[in-house]
Amino acid sequence: MSRVPLPYNPKILELFRNPKNLGRMEDATVTAVAGNPACGDMITFYLKINDQDVIERASFESYGCAANIATSSIVTEMVKGMKLEEAWKITWKSVVEAVGGLPSVKFHCGILAVGALKRAIRTYYKRKDFSPDWLQKEPSFEEKQALEEEELAKILSKRMKMEEEK
Repeated sequence: MSRVPLPYNPKILELFRNPKNLGRMEDATVTAVAGNPACGDMITFYLKINDQDVIERASFESYGCAANIATSSIVTEMVKGMKLEEAWKITWKSVVEAVGGLPSVKFHCGILAVGALKRAIRTYYKRKDFSPDWLQKEPSFEEKQALEEEELAKILSKRMKMEEEK
C-alpha cells in the first residue's frame, strides 16, 4: 500500500520547514496544551502577556505533521501585539485561510492550534480569578473539538492496549 503525499501549498511547506516562534518560552505568563500523543498531534502554546492584557510574545512546541506545525506557527504570528479579547476572536477558519488553505483531513490542525490559544487565554483569566464579559462561559467550538479529539485518542489508546493483551 502506498501513501500519497498531501497537497500542501507552498506557505504551509515554508512554515513547516522554517516555523516562526518555535520553542519553549521560559518566562511565559501562561501555557496551554491541546492534542494527544496517541493521535500524533500535540501543541503547547506559550504566551507572554503584559499588564494591559496584550500578548507581547507567543511561541509553541509541536509534535505533529506539517499542517500542525504551520498552523501553530501562524497563530503565534497572528496574536503578537493583540489584546486577549482580539485574540479570542481568532477562529480555525481564519487560521486555515492565513496558511493559504489546508486539505480537509487536516482542518483539525487549525482547530487544535486555536483550541490551545483559547485554553491559554482561559487559563490566564482563571489564574486571575476574573472573567471579562467577552470571555464566553462555555468552551468555544475549538476548545470542544480539542477535548473531543483528546477523548477519542484516549479511547483508541485503551482499545489498542486491550488488543495487544489478547
